Amino acid sequence: MSIFVSYILLGLSLSAPMGPINAAQLDRGIRFGFMNAWLVGFGAMVADGVFMMLIYFGLAHVIETPFIKTFLWLFGFFVLTYTGIENIVKADSIGLEQASGRYETNRKSFRTGFFIAISNPLNILFWLGIYGSILAQTSSKFGAAQLFLYSTGIFLGITLWDLTMASASAGARAWINPFILKRISILSGITLIGFGLYFGMQAVRLFLG
Repeated sequence: MSIFVSYILLGLSLSAPMGPINAAQLDRGIRFGFMNAWLVGFGAMVADGVFMMLIYFGLAHVIETPFIKTFLWLFGFFVLTYTGIENIVKADSIGLEQASGRYETNRKSFRTGFFIAISNPLNILFWLGIYGSILAQTSSKFGAAQLFLYSTGIFLGITLWDLTMASASAGARAWINPFILKRISILSGITLIGFGLYFGMQAVRLFLG
């Protein structure tokens, strides 16, 4: 049981550092509430599951090819930059959205989280390093059932952080005034654009190198 708990804590620690997903969750929770923020995190978690499956079935080497890595850097640049610009452009409408009851569709929130995570090469390399090591260590000592159990523990930790971020951002929406909400949305957009530009630079470097 203590080993299982340690994998839950691992999932929490993997999700906690501030990155594009947390920034997007914060923005969606403040603008549209708990469900939209949670679905951003859930979409990212599905992408994490895709990475874990690829590693489990030995397809990680395909992701490591220069062409695929360049494509992913460019795709990540486009997704993050577009999402960041959208956050900034729509920041002035936060007060109007709250007053009119406008909302973002659940599907769009899920797609946002999924595409941000699936197009993030750092996320891919992170899972290659972390889950690849776990897979190698666990498979040498335990069977498939234990591996599935520990993988579930990681996902449970990610889910707990997802719920925490969604609750915190949705709760902040109730007591932060529209002026501050706009500034937070703009800051979130700048953060996403910053990550996007970094991804673009990596794509150019990989292409020229």
